[in-house]
Amino acid sequence: MSIVLDNKVRMIAWEVTRSCNLNCVHCRAASSLGPYSGELSTEKCLKLIDEIAAVSAPVIILTGGEPLLRPDIFEIASYGTNKGLRMVMATNGMLVTPAVAHKMIESGIKRVSISIDGKDAQSHDAFRQQKGAFAGAMSGTEALKNAGMEFQINTTITTNNLDQIKDIFKLAKDIGAAAHHIFLLVPTGRGKDLAAQAITAADYEETLMWFHQESLNCEIQLKATCAPHYFRIMHQNKSKGEKPVKKAGGHFHESTRGCLGGITFCFISHTGQVQPCGYLELDCGNVKKKSFASIWEKSEVFRNLRDYSKYEGKCGRCEFIKVCGGCRARAYEATGDYLAEEPLCLYKPGGC
Repeated sequence: MSIVLDNKVRMIAWEVTRSCNLNCVHCRAASSLGPYSGELSTEKCLKLIDEIAAVSAPVIILTGGEPLLRPDIFEIASYGTNKGLRMVMATNGMLVTPAVAHKMIESGIKRVSISIDGKDAQSHDAFRQQKGAFAGAMSGTEALKNAGMEFQINTTITTNNLDQIKDIFKLAKDIGAAAHHIFLLVPTGRGKDLAAQAITAADYEETLMWFHQESLNCEIQLKATCAPHYFRIMHQNKSKGEKPVKKAGGHFHESTRGCLGGITFCFISHTGQVQPCGYLELDCGNVKKKSFASIWEKSEVFRNLRDYSKYEGKCGRCEFIKVCGGCRARAYEATGDYLAEEPLCLYKPGGC
């Protein structure tokens, strides 16, 4: 297998704060209200944006915790916008009011994601461990819609809500979401306590097949995250002559692949630690001590992830490794080796 040559950073998830107004059962960061020490100052945040912009012009996902708890969040967003970066935000929606939605637009934020993990208040509030979380999220989407801000719905799938995923998908379309992104649980943070609620490899495959079929004719964008073999499924079906309906701007999946960690994507923690993704807590360098460019280009972990010849087990033998790659975080949690094979994949490489 060859080394990935196109490793230009195209997307960064930036945990601008770990503080959060919820205590969700699946949270990779086990966030609470905080405060948390060591978070980057406003000055350092702006300097980091300068360093990122000098390397590339990626999408910056302002996430947390709850990014709206950071008082300088719109200053950070505006600065990134003025540097030519596409700024987006991931929020639980409870703090999104009409006034906040307008500030988002003024700061140049292009899209907001709101997490919905149940089809109704009973199921979503249980997942989020706070009564009123569903109503708050729905109120937030309404404020965004009325302000003209594009929004998407994110859903983390476990055995508790697997039977609701079609209803949540319908809800996303009904409320006017531009996209629905599903996330397959990676058992890190508080999510480790949900390991028993992770869906089986068979359910995983069936869910991704269903999601792919929906994507062919769906009027909104669909994307599977932390589910890299979705792209193996997509390519297998493409080889059978299956053709998606083209949407404005082209089909959403044509320009992406499975696991992007360390290849075209990275995560920056609230204390400045750079990682392949939020679920794979490997210290690749800290922006307080090194430049972003140095970390991105020289990290040994990133270099290993870009070298397919170092992938192990059936992932290393798989003909779909360049479009899938397996979930490196799930491999690490299962084996302690981030280059090991993806543990939740039924596919047998080469038909063996």
